[in-house]
Amino acid sequence: MSDRFDASWDSILKPLFNTPVLKNLSEFVQQERTVSKVFPAQSLVFNAFKLTGLNNLKVVILGQDPYHNDGQAHGLSFSVPKGMAIPPSLRNIYTELVTDIPGFKYPDHGDLTKWAEQGVLLLNATLTVRAHEAGSHQKRGWEYFTDEVISAISAQSEHVVFMLWGSYAIKKSVLIDSGKHLILTAVHPSPLSVYRGFFGCAHFSQANEYLRRFGKKPIDWQV
Repeated sequence: MSDRFDASWDSILKPLFNTPVLKNLSEFVQQERTVSKVFPAQSLVFNAFKLTGLNNLKVVILGQDPYHNDGQAHGLSFSVPKGMAIPPSLRNIYTELVTDIPGFKYPDHGDLTKWAEQGVLLLNATLTVRAHEAGSHQKRGWEYFTDEVISAISAQSEHVVFMLWGSYAIKKSVLIDSGKHLILTAVHPSPLSVYRGFFGCAHFSQANEYLRRFGKKPIDWQV
């Protein structure tokens, strides 16, 4: 298990894996894999924690569920591997970046690995899903796991930007110390809500301004 995430997360993640909630969750997911396709692949479930070390953490972008269609999920919220069609919400994120970040060019792929490697934790609240069944692994223990992770980041890190989009993500703000971190909230970038305040939110430029203020290298949002 520990070879699937960066060692800087050990003090947070290893105790969680020993809790009854996570042991039951692990049994559930393994059983699911015997009877159905489960996304992402087992080796990619903790991909966000492998690509983004706790000691390099600058931004957290919280999603809800992994993508549930073939080939999409690879352990990073809102991201899909190169070669896959760019999902609607990510297209809208790119559209906002074009207007928010000078010189940003609309990408031809949806792979956000470059963000993750710079310190953007692309975290879904639920880390697995049964193929073609949205929400099928919700309320099985993943939310407990990711809530604990968010709380630990808030307690142990300094000056992290949390981007919370949509009512589900915004509810997580109670886990974050707003006195030591920047919390940015907006409607979800899905086509259903994007025009109600996501476009024009300028979260990406605000994040970089905040990081600079505290002596951190800003994120190069171009992918």
